[in-house]
Amino acid sequence: MARILVVDDSPTEMFRFKEILTKNGFVVIEASNGADGVTLAQAELPDLVLMDVVMPGVNGFQATRQIARGESTKHIPVVIVSTKDQDTDRVWGKRQGAVDYLTKPIDESELISLIKQYLSAG
Repeated sequence: MARILVVDDSPTEMFRFKEILTKNGFVVIEASNGADGVTLAQAELPDLVLMDVVMPGVNGFQATRQIARGESTKHIPVVIVSTKDQDTDRVWGKRQGAVDYLTKPIDESELISLIKQYLSAG
């Protein structure tokens, strides 16, 4: 069973992600900020990371960069999930090492098909 690390500081968003992911058979690992997300990615080595951008302290772009360039975590696909939907945000997210970029509110079927796409590619 694939393990997904969700990094989001919103309890509401976290609840929604957990609901969608567990219903679809994934194990959810939770981090409520970017720094914890990086630490958990290194400790747990999840199959995929869903990363929010706007968080206190280490933001999602910084955390994505650390995971994407980390020796033990660079193989883990990071999908940014954010309310920021400007093209510049998408480009910047990809530059930090994200494999994809989704905007909130999340479409459940789009999220699940995207996750399956990256898990089967790995």
